[in-house]
Amino acid sequence: MIRNRLASIVHEGWTVTGQQPRQAAKCLLSISSMPRQLKPDQLLTPVPSDIDISDSIVPLHITEIAHAAGILPEEVVPYGSTKAKICLSVRERLMDQPNGNYVVVTGITPTPLGEGKSTTTIGLCQALGAHLNKKAFACIRQPSQGPTFGVKGGAAGGGYSQVIPMDEFNLHLTGDIHAITAANNLLAAAIDTRIFHENAQSDKALFHRLCPLQKDGSRRFSPIMLKRLQKLGIVKVSPADLTDEEIHRFARLDIDPDTITWQRVLDTCDRFLRQIVVGTGSTEKGQSRSTGFDITVASEIMAILALTTSLKDMRERLGRIVIGMSRNNNPVTADDLGVGGALAVLMKDAILPTLMQTVEGTPVFVHAGPFANIAHGNSSIIADQIALKLAGEDGFVVTECGFGADIGMEKFFNIKCRTSELTPQCVVLVSTIRALKMHGGGPNVVAGKPLDAVYIEENLEMLERGCNNMQHHIRNALKFGVAVVVAVNVFATDSPREVEIVKQKALEAGAMAAVESTHWAEGGKGAIKLGQAVVSSCGKMRAQGSPFKFLYPLELSIAEKFEVICKEIYGADSVEYSEIAMKKLALYSQRGYGKLPVCCAKTHLSLSTDPSAKGVPTGFSVVVRDVRASIGAGFVYLLCGDMMTIPGLPTRPGFYDVDLDTESGKVIVRCSHLKVAMEVPSNDVRFQMELEFVQCLASPAYLNFLAINRYFENPAFMNYLQYLKYWKQPQYAKYIVYPHCLAFLDMLDDVRFRQMIAREDFMTLVHGQQFYHWQTFLNNRSEGKPHEAIAETN
Repeated sequence: MIRNRLASIVHEGWTVTGQQPRQAAKCLLSISSMPRQLKPDQLLTPVPSDIDISDSIVPLHITEIAHAAGILPEEVVPYGSTKAKICLSVRERLMDQPNGNYVVVTGITPTPLGEGKSTTTIGLCQALGAHLNKKAFACIRQPSQGPTFGVKGGAAGGGYSQVIPMDEFNLHLTGDIHAITAANNLLAAAIDTRIFHENAQSDKALFHRLCPLQKDGSRRFSPIMLKRLQKLGIVKVSPADLTDEEIHRFARLDIDPDTITWQRVLDTCDRFLRQIVVGTGSTEKGQSRSTGFDITVASEIMAILALTTSLKDMRERLGRIVIGMSRNNNPVTADDLGVGGALAVLMKDAILPTLMQTVEGTPVFVHAGPFANIAHGNSSIIADQIALKLAGEDGFVVTECGFGADIGMEKFFNIKCRTSELTPQCVVLVSTIRALKMHGGGPNVVAGKPLDAVYIEENLEMLERGCNNMQHHIRNALKFGVAVVVAVNVFATDSPREVEIVKQKALEAGAMAAVESTHWAEGGKGAIKLGQAVVSSCGKMRAQGSPFKFLYPLELSIAEKFEVICKEIYGADSVEYSEIAMKKLALYSQRGYGKLPVCCAKTHLSLSTDPSAKGVPTGFSVVVRDVRASIGAGFVYLLCGDMMTIPGLPTRPGFYDVDLDTESGKVIVRCSHLKVAMEVPSNDVRFQMELEFVQCLASPAYLNFLAINRYFENPAFMNYLQYLKYWKQPQYAKYIVYPHCLAFLDMLDDVRFRQMIAREDFMTLVHGQQFYHWQTFLNNRSEGKPHEAIAETN
């Protein structure tokens, strides 16, 4: 293996040029253990930015990751040294291999900031693979380039639980999204082109151009044309045998432009393309119509990629796509347009999942990324199937679903698992104290604005009230017959008592286990307890025989299936339909779509359809304004609110922080893991540095680092703290996200506090609340109130 690794290094030109001997040495050493645990000196405090962490770790060559995963060389198609396509032949080769344990990561109803599902998925796999000696695979969605340059950023995980290289993961990857863009837009072009030519030609002229004369003077049907003839009930195989009436039926799709639902796409956030007019050029002869763009991941072709099980299945699904209606009210498909085969050709490489790695060398399959509202919001079935075979009976495959459990998990079970016929054993429900406080009555959490003080101070009463949201999701998951493990994604501002309350409430609701996890700051090490809980839960489920079940049978009508979801999952009292929705339900039932699974497009910020309704709303109705069908993907979706299918860019998009080092070719992302509340003057570099330093004081671990390295014994450093406290503190208050760091700046004046944070058992004191009692002590002292001395610190 080392010889192969050395060969790849030479092939890449490292040892030839002599430019990167250290990197070459690192790579040779890195294969000594795979996966590889992060060493203590690699876990920095405060945690660096995601891109800095990604850049600090030299990835293993992707062929080494594939080899360790049990993939043969001929089944690997490398795209450079850090990513590769994996052939579907792996699945066929391992057909008789038992599947591994199947785990899905979901979350409670989130804040707009997200609660860390992707990071938890990666951290859990690092714990299983690098620390618990299990064969573990993560299967995650490919992120859209649009949000990466917009507000949300990438989706590689975060901190010490992420996929690397981060920049390659978030940008382009192996071109799947670009292939979807090309296929989607080819279909869009075919629609407008067909309408244009049908409007300009007679039946005979149209027919003759569709079936042009061959060199021998005959006309022939292509295979896809014969498919259309069969659909029309015409059993003839020669163009010369068709009657005039049959020529008319074959040649004219007669698409009604007002019914076209297919839009063009691009992988960019661009609000100005939401509504456009096409066909305004002089050559189009006035055949203009209103349409728009979607972002690529909203395309039905993305949902098809995620739900397909083979090349044959994908080809059939692409051909079934319904783009609109004829004037005779018949559905028009991609195969009717003759473009289904071409779409499959454009998608033939995209069907292969991409293999990457985590910071600890565990394998990750990245494949597909459909919307979680108008689609099912899960990564591909094919990636899961391959991973489960590679993992084997004792291994683990951890996948993630979009949004909260009411949306992503429900669709994972009722749509994805129904199609794949795979049986999950365990749900990991990611919960954060921040989100639970919001559901307990806390003020709104708004992206880009500082958190209210209640989210960074202990508030047990508010937290307990908000736990009902988590408990609701636990009870929902149990309805599917799976084990539930609650992962408390711990932030630096969470108190031990708050964490214990969440764990207690989770167990009361029926969770098999509830554990805290610090994977963002500690990688797989911080998720060991979570990994152990998942291993134990999956073992128990396998021992008792999986009782997995769907929420509804497909035999129910669309309305009946949706009512089950609304009442059982959301907690609604009733469902109401608009007039157009009622007409669509009747039409789809008439066409035979009634037996498809259903998908609800609603807000992810509430169990109800009102994003402002937090906790567990009651007494509400779900109002369906429209119903649409993704026949190629294989589901009907109901619109319960306005769904944005192409985001816009904010005033300050993320692309401001992205640049290229033209000397090394390295991607530069200028960002801070400590975001500021307001925009700091860009020309005041010193102020920015001071602000970040002060915010670091919010971390007990960072205070401990300063203390044990004797910074507080340095008079110059103490004078600097006094300068920050008395001269700069009022300015910081306008910008900081973590206000309690200012209190710690005050507390550092007290020698007993400095002695306490220097203790070797300091983190034990943190978990025992003694550290946090100092803020109350300081406040009382400043107000002249009596306060009992806290426990001895010497």
